[in-house]
Amino acid sequence: MFTRMKKLSFVLLLIAACLAMPVTGMASQKQLQGPGLHRGHTTALIADEVRHQLVTLPYYNVFDWLEAEVLPDDTVVLGGQVTRPTLKSDAEARVRSLESVAKVENKIEVLPLSTMDDELRLATYRAIFNYNSPLFQYSVRAVPPIHIIVKNGHVTLKGVVANQMDRQLAEMAAGNQGSAPWFPFILRRPQRSPAVAVLESDA
Repeated sequence: MFTRMKKLSFVLLLIAACLAMPVTGMASQKQLQGPGLHRGHTTALIADEVRHQLVTLPYYNVFDWLEAEVLPDDTVVLGGQVTRPTLKSDAEARVRSLESVAKVENKIEVLPLSTMDDELRLATYRAIFNYNSPLFQYSVRAVPPIHIIVKNGHVTLKGVVANQMDRQLAEMAAGNQGSAPWFPFILRRPQRSPAVAVLESDA
């Protein structure tokens, strides 16, 4: 009788051990995968929050360009070019107010005051968003996705267009104003705001 009970106890212990093994394995797997998955999810959420704060700045317009990078430690690095010093400080204040952001590094460049640059901005705007141009459709948005950055007589086009043809039309229109335009990227991401660029860094 004692021997039978001893064998039964051994079998029950063995079954319990077998049942516990997958649970332990799953727990270990969660511990290994959990932080990484959570980290990526959190970074994406912060990027969306930052993007929303920047694109809704009241004085942000077609002659400014804002960008940001969200680092793994929840630091946000702000960059880009703006025509008003207050826009630089407002952008930092907006992002700094987010509870999910640990720190803000403000590297936004304030463009120099220049009557010549102001005239070039307006001339380039009229050339790109002419009523008879296929690009006019971009101008009806609150903040057009094509941004015109002018510094010391040089035009840089930044933002998003739908296709290669629109890119070429924008470059030609800006080029006709007497400067060499540069369009750094074309993206098709309708779920993201085309008015700002926010990167999610994995480094």
